[in-house]
Amino acid sequence: MADTIKEQAASACGCGTDCCDTATPLAEVRASTGCCDDGCCDDAPAQFSGGALPHPAAGARLPIAIIGAGPVGLAAAAHVLARGETPLVLEAGTAVGASIRKWGHVRLFSPWRYAIDPAAGRLLAATDWVAPDPDAYPTGQELIADYLAPLAATPALHPHIHLGARVTAVARQGFDKMKTTGREAAPFVLHVAIANGEEETLLARAVIDASGTWETPNPLGANGLPAPGERAAAARIHYGIPDVRGAARADYSGKRVLVVGSGHSAFNAILDLATLIEETGSGTLIWAVRRRTIGQLFGGGENDALAERGKLGQRVRALITHGTLQLVTDFRVARIRDGADGVTVLSAEQALPPVDLIVAATGFRPDLALLHELRLDLDAAVESPTVLAPLIDPNLHSCGTVRPHGAFELRHPEPDFFIAGMKSYGRAPTFLMLTGYEQVRSIADALVGDWAAARQVELVLPETGVCSSDRGEGGDSCCGTTAAASADSGGVSTAPRGILTLPLVAASGCCDPATEGNCGAPTLVGAGTNVQGQGGGRCG
Repeated sequence: MADTIKEQAASACGCGTDCCDTATPLAEVRASTGCCDDGCCDDAPAQFSGGALPHPAAGARLPIAIIGAGPVGLAAAAHVLARGETPLVLEAGTAVGASIRKWGHVRLFSPWRYAIDPAAGRLLAATDWVAPDPDAYPTGQELIADYLAPLAATPALHPHIHLGARVTAVARQGFDKMKTTGREAAPFVLHVAIANGEEETLLARAVIDASGTWETPNPLGANGLPAPGERAAAARIHYGIPDVRGAARADYSGKRVLVVGSGHSAFNAILDLATLIEETGSGTLIWAVRRRTIGQLFGGGENDALAERGKLGQRVRALITHGTLQLVTDFRVARIRDGADGVTVLSAEQALPPVDLIVAATGFRPDLALLHELRLDLDAAVESPTVLAPLIDPNLHSCGTVRPHGAFELRHPEPDFFIAGMKSYGRAPTFLMLTGYEQVRSIADALVGDWAAARQVELVLPETGVCSSDRGEGGDSCCGTTAAASADSGGVSTAPRGILTLPLVAASGCCDPATEGNCGAPTLVGAGTNVQGQGGGRCG
């Protein structure tokens, strides 16, 4: 069994068995050869883990197609198997966790105990897999090497995973979006582009889209469109979290860098860039955000149930205090000019100092093009399922923590079709891996007709310590701090479009006794895997 797992894990890596000496224990292989490390598979041919794409015989029960082999996609496959159904996992990349490899250097703010799906864990427990220290915090690459790759290599899942298989469209066989009569009885048809350049069609009785949002980052333009000049300056812009202390170190050393965005991705990029400046003794760092106030800009701090997540914002706050980081508030990117002195980013009112490079940590949005012929019920603003949107919309949602949810909130007018994982959140930024695991557990129950189990919520999500994100442009909220209030309390006055260089006061707790009752997620525990505790890690 052990030899089989090692050989299949090498294949699940996407590099093929030649990448690894499978006679050596898998952990030693990874340490010595870098198999499954970031970049290992970039130029490798795609491997079909399950061989040729399956075409069931006429009359045979069709599989449940799962788009994407990230944490939520593989968890969905594990739950589908547990329910006695056949999963068909289609991954566009050359390896499982393909998007995570783009930020493999980043350490999660959730420990291992919150990163492993229960159904997936049961599959791994039946092999020679050794569970990581539950209290350790993995990097993205460690999440792949120590969890996703071994999971994909299990005898139960391995035959059902197909790499280098990009789903380009989903529809009902013989029915365009307009046709209704007989629609529900028709199977889904998926158009799949494979590595040799050909396109195949596959049939499925249900579809779970867990393809994530990593490939569709939001542009820098404040109106949701690429700012004029943004495309022309593409060589100067990195969307996401660059590996500035590793592979991209030479690119960023000694450079003037602008980070745009106010989420945890921005925090990670800023902290890495600040460390690089400290190590090299040169470089400048500017951080531009849309917010006019700083009340909740740095997160929940000590009030965050995920301690490492709370520390991120506090460490960024300290950089401003020390003068390493310049913060520009109330800044909306309107235009980008690439000139001899560098890249100049402009709002309607001002221009920032020229920089050499820009890190766009502006979030992501779902790619809905492949679902154009399906009947979807999506919120007009959030682009998540309509029922879910009020729970996660930062314009409305008054707490950083989102109530657990499942098949009922994720349903569409197209029966047996679900969007799960990060993509289910549309443009909302607060997704946690444990949320996705609960989603696909509930979806798997629903797809076998066990709606009683699907209704059960079995997860307690973490408190963020933040009662609201900017509610409206003024930023006032149940716990918000206005610029005037901050100044009166001895903090930093955040004049519009000003660069903050003065010390910042320590963050106060978000929720006082009068408001904290509005900030918690309900503890709802039901039958099934009965996952409890607090945690989860964001994953693209």
